[in-house]
Amino acid sequence: MLVNGKWDANWHPVQSKDEQGRFIRQTSSFRNWITPDGAPGPTGKGGFKAEPGRYHLYAALICPWASRVLAVLALKGLTRYISVTIVNPRLSEQGWQFGGFEGAQADPLLNASYMHEIYTQADSDFTGRATVPVLWDKQQQTIVNNESADIVRMLNTAFADFTQQGPDLYPEALANDIEHWNDRIYTQLNNGVYQAGFASSQQAYDEAYDNVFTMLDVLENTLSDGREYLLGNQLTETDIRLFVTLVRFDVAYYGLFKCNKKPIRDYEHLQRYMMRIYQLEGMAETVNIDHIKAGYYSIKALNPSGIVPKGPETDL
Repeated sequence: MLVNGKWDANWHPVQSKDEQGRFIRQTSSFRNWITPDGAPGPTGKGGFKAEPGRYHLYAALICPWASRVLAVLALKGLTRYISVTIVNPRLSEQGWQFGGFEGAQADPLLNASYMHEIYTQADSDFTGRATVPVLWDKQQQTIVNNESADIVRMLNTAFADFTQQGPDLYPEALANDIEHWNDRIYTQLNNGVYQAGFASSQQAYDEAYDNVFTMLDVLENTLSDGREYLLGNQLTETDIRLFVTLVRFDVAYYGLFKCNKKPIRDYEHLQRYMMRIYQLEGMAETVNIDHIKAGYYSIKALNPSGIVPKGPETDL
């Protein structure tokens, strides 16, 4: 991580843990919002007006949080207004790096070698982890936001004056249901797989493992009534949040993260649901199994040899 703007020690996946060995995720640091008129959003300060070509997204195809944002860009037709750089999926000793892997790109804005250089450009004394996604303002030369949940929601509405493509991913009539499911899915599944994989005690692992599969059973049962999406027949941000974990499950979380009770392909309704979302226009381009496997299996704390398995076979 960065400490007062300086890279400190080698990258490690466990940011923090509690006394029982439970993995604790870092809170995002930059929380400004792009809005249609540049007014302040729910958090942060104003001055970030929705303008074509002004913003740039740094993302990783391994990362489910970054892939949420890539999915919204695709669904809402925003790739023509916001440029994107995909980082190397393999975690280096200095964290995310640019180039050096098929499909990974050089940094076109600052010619940086590592993602942490983007953070210190925004704040020369920054202390924290240099995560993705990062939404960058080319005009102010700073980070707008590095919290995927914020970015997903702002991009749903901020550029409505320029494009009406795609569904409303946060319709007011479903807001309460979205918040309810988002919280449950994040706690037990999205972050639950990480709490299992990065647990440092048997108790913490057992707890996370049980949470993951309890949630998967709930979701399988919910989808068994034939509904198209989790909240009915309308795609919402909750589906995007769920999809990014499901699509990584069999190739990474099942084996490497020890979530090995049952793969997603053995859940009839979840598998069908995942395939349905994958086949939406633009979604396939946000999923790269080679990046996902190369990235997760580069985590030395979980896979010291660095060997990437050839399987499992995937057909989406």
